[in-house]
Amino acid sequence: MFQPAIEYLTDTAQRTVLFCDVMRQRGDQYREHLAQTAPHVLNYEAELIVDGRTLTRPVNYGLVRIVPPKGIEIDLRRRPFVIVDPRAGHGPGIGGFKADSEIGVAMKAGHPCYFVGFLPDPVPGQTLEDVGRAEAVFLEKVMALHPEAEGKPCVIGNCQAGWAVMMLASVRPELFGPIIIAGSPLSYWNGVHGRNPMRYSGGLLGGSWLTALTGDLGAGKFDGAWLVQNFENLNPANTLWTKQYNLYSKIDTEAPRYLGFERYWGGHVNLNAEEMQFIVDQLFVGNNLAAGKIQTSNGAPVDLRNIRSPIVVFCSEGDNITPPQQALGWILDLYDSVDDIRAHDQTIVYSVHQTIGHLGIFVSAGIARKEYTEFSNNIDLIDVLPPGLYEAIFERKTDDTVNPELASGDWVMRCEERTLDDIRALGGNDPADERCFAAAAKVSEINLALYRAFAQPFVRALANPPLAEMLQKLHPLRVTYELFSDENPMTAILKPMASWIREHRSPASPDNPFISWQESISQQIIATLNAWRDARDHFAEQIFFTTYGSPALQAAFGLDPTSTRPLRRPAKNPWHQELLQMRIAELKGNMSAGGLRAATARALLYVGQARGAVDERGFAIVRRLRGDPNLAPSTSLPEFKALVREQFHLLLIDPQAALAAIPKMLPEDTEARRLALEAIKQVLTAVGPLDGNDQERLARVTQLFDLGEAAIGEANIIPLAELQSKAS
Repeated sequence: MFQPAIEYLTDTAQRTVLFCDVMRQRGDQYREHLAQTAPHVLNYEAELIVDGRTLTRPVNYGLVRIVPPKGIEIDLRRRPFVIVDPRAGHGPGIGGFKADSEIGVAMKAGHPCYFVGFLPDPVPGQTLEDVGRAEAVFLEKVMALHPEAEGKPCVIGNCQAGWAVMMLASVRPELFGPIIIAGSPLSYWNGVHGRNPMRYSGGLLGGSWLTALTGDLGAGKFDGAWLVQNFENLNPANTLWTKQYNLYSKIDTEAPRYLGFERYWGGHVNLNAEEMQFIVDQLFVGNNLAAGKIQTSNGAPVDLRNIRSPIVVFCSEGDNITPPQQALGWILDLYDSVDDIRAHDQTIVYSVHQTIGHLGIFVSAGIARKEYTEFSNNIDLIDVLPPGLYEAIFERKTDDTVNPELASGDWVMRCEERTLDDIRALGGNDPADERCFAAAAKVSEINLALYRAFAQPFVRALANPPLAEMLQKLHPLRVTYELFSDENPMTAILKPMASWIREHRSPASPDNPFISWQESISQQIIATLNAWRDARDHFAEQIFFTTYGSPALQAAFGLDPTSTRPLRRPAKNPWHQELLQMRIAELKGNMSAGGLRAATARALLYVGQARGAVDERGFAIVRRLRGDPNLAPSTSLPEFKALVREQFHLLLIDPQAALAAIPKMLPEDTEARRLALEAIKQVLTAVGPLDGNDQERLARVTQLFDLGEAAIGEANIIPLAELQSKAS
């Protein structure tokens, strides 16, 4: 009758020793990782291309080329991918952490891949602007290495690197192809009540003066472990229990995965105090990026409306660090409508996952196999999309999928048109919330000025590098790694004990009643910690809005407590409207220009407008037909993109005149017209039969092509194989 208890106690004793031994391995791994000159967690061989320390303004960043593993073929005609990892407390490499990663799926799609990483310590005096200049040099180098590529580099910015990439793209737009920003908080104030507590931290701590104090105590360096600590505090159940219990309960199989992740999670890096102060003041507390209030050292505005490359925003409802409101709120800050987006010639595509957490956006194999694979395979489609706002939708292939061979991978991607109301529907701040955050920003400015005037001189006089190093080693997160390493003589017995136990392992059976009891206790601990977290976050939110929602406090800072106008809306460029009118006049002058290929593109856009979506299967046919000498002789991808945008704008400006001009653009050769019309039909039917609206628009186009009523209808569509043969 005591057998289950004896079995469980034996198993528990063995698990405890094995668990402690994994902690010992984690500590040794931590020490070995930090002892490396350039520690990273890349799963690929890489060769250094540009060392940022050799630049005119040296930085601790570098550009490396990812060496394709055996069996991966790279097509040098395809645009290169450049993955930039976040410098937000951890070391580099998360974008290539495993085979199914951002780097892995891009190389599988045939793209050359480059990676921008960094060293653990910054170059003294480097600023975020210096880092931006270095990344511009990196992109120039990548373009020089790939002159034959059809498009400019696709740049992926993860988390902190996302807004850094966007800042660079706003001042050097000519360097970028499509930009993918993943889990990046561009509009830090935004969020939903009861769900996004991290945005209140600046106000509750009195602003950014603590950032300045921490940098001063670090003798000019900010320890990234404090940023990691902020992440840990968000989910105490996972930090204090779940992560360790998952290892303990699966000790026979979980150790490699646990140690692999901890190698990244414990790879803390430093920032210059000036860099961290800029991040907190300008982005976190000030929210100035979305407001267009950041300038470079030479006075150039950092205005995201200047970006000319397509922008792909990937975020998740399950991300409590960068919720969708922070990832997408900048669109509402910058633009009045979708027409305003189009007037700035911008293409924005977003995708909102429902459950994945912040780190899962970068490290999840499932995310890599689905979203990043589709982005990589369809990056040219994204590049040539007409200006506007779209949502990327992914549907798994089934037996009912039409033309599945036209879609690469296991999913079919389409980009559906959206409006700003779709972004608003995700939730966000109202004017009262905005005033609270604006008041918190004012308090931060005052407290920082007071600290600099009265306390900073004394702190800097006391702080020195030895003291800074000692404080860094005593950080709670670092201590937990150091305590269980082999440097601690008390762990010496763990290794031989664990080795003996693995040889004589006696796990409890899954149906042991004490295992069920153990799981029940674990769930109770998790529930208790979650309840404490929810109560803490609710209390913090109430304190924040009660304090900074005070009409008297807001009035003291010059904020009108009754105003309903947006506080962070950037100013309109006085030259933009004039330049826009000049561009419209120029386009109208080209209404009848372009010949057959322009007429074909215009007609296809006109018929497809009714669908409000672009599917990768239709683009696959467009890609095959792009080399047809009758339709688009020697058309490069950039030329094709310019053609699509011009015809799209003409249809927006004056749709009736644009359609009426088509007959003037067509050649007299009836066969050429017929082939062009059949190409239009093939693209439209790639996703299935035409509906009534499509048929009506196609009938009008057919009349414009002057082929008669007999040409209307699906029965007259040339088979795809025959059309491809004619194109070739």
